[in-house]
Amino acid sequence: MAYLNHLKKKWNIQSNRQLWIIFIVFGITGSSSVKVGRPFLELIGLQPEVFTDIPLGMVFYWVLRILVIFPIYQVLLILFGALFFQFSFFWEFEKKILRRMGFKRFFPEP
Repeated sequence: MAYLNHLKKKWNIQSNRQLWIIFIVFGITGSSSVKVGRPFLELIGLQPEVFTDIPLGMVFYWVLRILVIFPIYQVLLILFGALFFQFSFFWEFEKKILRRMGFKRFFPEP
């Protein structure tokens, strides 16, 4: 329970209900982004079979899949956050991630 209180303080959350909603959004988003990743790669013509003849092809495929899943995850996080009425929390969370990735000029610190 102490860890939950730590997260509530860190994320500036007042209620356990809001914290559980945020956990649910993270779970749904993670599962959904993985489910969407493979069909998206297939849509653009990158099936795993294409990589089998290339040395380390499957490693390359999985790296590519992870790179595709990452932006899908970011978009879905905002969408699901909005659906669960937690848009402001997830928008601030996204801006923090993007700042750490080097996009500080687009998302300056408040």
